[in-house]
Amino acid sequence: MADILGKVHSIESFGTLDGPGIRYVLFLKGCPMRCLYCHNPDTWDTAGGTLMSADEVLAEYDKNKEFYTKGGITVSGGEPLLQIDFLIDLFKKAHSRGIHTCIDTSGITFSEKTEEKLDELLKYTSLVMLDIKHIDPASHKTLTGHSNEKILEFARYLDKSHTPIWIRHVVVKGYTDSREYLFALGEFVGTLKNVKALDVLPYHTMGKNKYTELGLEYPLGNMPALSHSEALDAKRIILEGIAAVRNKK
Repeated sequence: MADILGKVHSIESFGTLDGPGIRYVLFLKGCPMRCLYCHNPDTWDTAGGTLMSADEVLAEYDKNKEFYTKGGITVSGGEPLLQIDFLIDLFKKAHSRGIHTCIDTSGITFSEKTEEKLDELLKYTSLVMLDIKHIDPASHKTLTGHSNEKILEFARYLDKSHTPIWIRHVVVKGYTDSREYLFALGEFVGTLKNVKALDVLPYHTMGKNKYTELGLEYPLGNMPALSHSEALDAKRIILEGIAAVRNKK
């Protein structure tokens, strides 16, 4: 049987921000969302990329595997779940070797039609890093071009399947920084039983040059980066929302 090939945009050999420990990070091609603050617009298109099999990925991983003893493999994007067959093949082989496996996803592809394959994938998945862009459906559509309905359904599905989750949320001034929405996000996260971490990230401008290179207009113009202290303030509000829900139980 022919190998299942993944369309790889790029690889980071020593990732430290994409799950626990030092990680081998695979960025896959393709994403249906168009987040206004996206710093990887070059991953949107499903065309192109480097074709790699699971065995080829693991051979590259092995070149530095001594550094990954407390880390593992993370697959990001783009949206990695667009290439779910490749993920299943890669994670199944990695899992059989005791490698910690992590998916960095928005969950936007979730539907009842994908549950069978997701059930198979989660057998070999150690952690899901779930990006919740906005808790309000209308604001989420303004920010990303899509409603958050599938994403919140995916979060509940992961919780029901007892999959460890890290929640990620980017704070963008004027879009996701209101106390009302941050507290509401916390209330939603507080209903999930398997959340292991909460990463609240400040909006940054490091991807602006890519838009220029691609001949695209940067959607957020000259909006300044958010400070670290502002992101910490936002995290405190989310944590308040989580506590408000859990203290009622």
